[in-house]
Parts: sequence; structure tokens; C-alpha cells
Amino acid sequence: MALRVGVIGGGQLARMMIAPAVELGLDLRVLAETDGMSAKLAATAVGDYRDLETVRAFAADVDVITFDHEHVPQDVLRALVADGVAVHPGPDALQYAQDKLVMRARLAELGVPQPDWARVADADELQVFLDDHGGRAVVKTPRGGYDGKGVRVVSAAGDAADWFAQLSGGDGLLVEELVSFRRELAQQVARRPSGQTAAYPVVETVQRDGVCAEVFAPAPGAGERLARMAEDIGRRIAEGLGVTGMLAVELFETDDDRILVNELAMRPHNSGHWSQDGAVTGQFEQHLRAVADLPLGETAPRAPWAAMVNILGGPTEGTFESRFEAAMSEHPDAKIHTYGKDARPGRKVGHVNAAGDDLDDVVYTARAAAAHFA
Repeated sequence: MALRVGVIGGGQLARMMIAPAVELGLDLRVLAETDGMSAKLAATAVGDYRDLETVRAFAADVDVITFDHEHVPQDVLRALVADGVAVHPGPDALQYAQDKLVMRARLAELGVPQPDWARVADADELQVFLDDHGGRAVVKTPRGGYDGKGVRVVSAAGDAADWFAQLSGGDGLLVEELVSFRRELAQQVARRPSGQTAAYPVVETVQRDGVCAEVFAPAPGAGERLARMAEDIGRRIAEGLGVTGMLAVELFETDDDRILVNELAMRPHNSGHWSQDGAVTGQFEQHLRAVADLPLGETAPRAPWAAMVNILGGPTEGTFESRFEAAMSEHPDAKIHTYGKDARPGRKVGHVNAAGDDLDDVVYTARAAAAHFA
């Protein structure tokens, strides 16, 4: 009988696991939050991932559990583990992707380079940090933020007053130094439960309004030293936190040539979409290999350069379907991936990959093909 892999969450990441699961002979099953989500083709259950009995019922029919997102509560995850369910990544690892304060403390123990940071419980503590860091800083809600949500640049303690007012007793916010950086990078590492790891080339990510817009692989101008540093950081985190599956480490390349860890994701990640068409083993296949404890695939690029451009928002007039013919005709070397989502301003509704020998040509192709869906 085929190994049954259960994915909690019915978004586009689960959707993009479907094809490689079929190719690997895996039986992919999805617990979607609602009907009609991106991964509806594999949705065998619909329900609340925060409800233990709902998740237990879903887990009873699979051999291993993995995730489309990191939001499943710790008590639910730990109950599954206590039931004997294989959960990858497990709760001990996922806690570091779920709580940024917990992550920062653990990365400090591992000696991983990161921005100066502190936990602050009130405006007075935030003001002390601001005074010590040039009067500006980044405040983050420890849990739940993504794509720029839950992140705020502040220059006065009062700028976070609403967030402090919402804190319960004993809670705090994360404050970090405002890093002066020349660009953002991302390092992906896969790790299987038996310990084998595989690293992808470090990539450059371009953010717009807090959302990943473009990725260039490998990161242009990344010399051997930078590539080695990024890979070492990724492997140290994967092993130090006991991650199983895909790990994405978002990084700052600072103006003074340091590499600092920004955030973590323990699942396939937007920064790795390029690998679907640009690497020997795409991140979605690799994630399935890892959580099933199968030998990991080769991560080398298939061409010197690859680019990924997100389709954000979608068509303001007409439908997706009406745009495919022109995009495919004008850019036959582009690979178009859509998520089955309705158009909405700022929403990630698809992406385009391109790969080839010349970076400028590759970026132009991906951007031009994606523009057909605007």
C-alpha cells in the first residue's frame, strides 16, 4: 500500500505537493480549512486544524503528518505525537517557527548570527531599546505574522501602544534592531528524520510591501564565502532545531558584509518556488521525500540562472483562463503556476518560473509572462 502523507492546510503549498506525490507513488491527503481551497484536488477532509478531534480523525487515516502552514497549536501537535503519529516537522521544532521570541532565544543558544533583539512587555522597555539603538527599531508580534503582517518599524514607544494593550499577562513583543542591509537572501535546507540533509543554493529575494515579489537563483554576485556562510547557517539551524522536511531561513546581507537570520519557515517556501522548474529536485518533491524519510534528491540548478516572479492580485478584468494563451504564446519558455484562487489586491495567486543561461533574459521572461495576469 502506498505511504499515506497527510497535509494539514489546503493552501497553494499543499496544492503544489500533489504532482510530486503522484510521481513518487505517495497517497497525498489534505485537511483543508474550507471547501474549494487551492488544494481541493487532494482534500479528503475539511475542518478546523485547531480542533484536536478533527485533526485526530484526519491523522487516523495517514502514515505521516506534515503541513501547509505552521499554525497548528502545540497542544494538538503534542497530542498527535503522544498518540504515536509521525509528525514532520514535530512540535519541538515547529515551536521555533510559531513563536519568534522562542526562535530568537534558541538561535542565540546555537550561536547563529542575528540582529540584536529583546523581549519587551511595555512602552518603557521599548523606549529603552530605542534609546540604545539609534531611536528606531522593528517591533514584531511573536506569533501569527506573515507576509509583512505583525511587523512594524517604530521610532517612538507609543507607536506600538495598541499591540501592548492587547497583551495578556506575561506576554511580550519582540523588538529588533533596524538592520541596514543591501538585500535579502534565503537559504533552504531539507532534512529527513534519519538525519540526512541537503542544501539548495542561496537565493536573493525581493520584497514589496512586505510580500515576496521576486526570487533570483542563485543570488547574483554571491561568492563562495557568502554561499558557504548561508549554507552553514541553514544546516546548523536544521540540525540544531531538529527540523524534518523543508526549512527556509530568511537572511539579511548587511551593508557591512554580515549575514543575519531574519525569520524561519518549516515547510516549502515562496523563496524556493524557483526550484520546481530550475533545480534537479524541486522543493515540493524534496519536502515529501524528507517527511517520508526517503533519500533526498539532488539540489543542483538545471541552468546557470533561474527567476521566480509572483503573480500578485490577479487580473483586474476578465479571468485567469483568458490570459494563458497570450502568456504561453509570447513566452513559451516560461513555466506558469496558478493557485486556483480568486483575484484580490495583494494576494498571492500564482507565480512564473524561468531558467536559462543569461540572468537578464531569465528575469525578463518571468516578469513579462507574469504581467499577462495583472
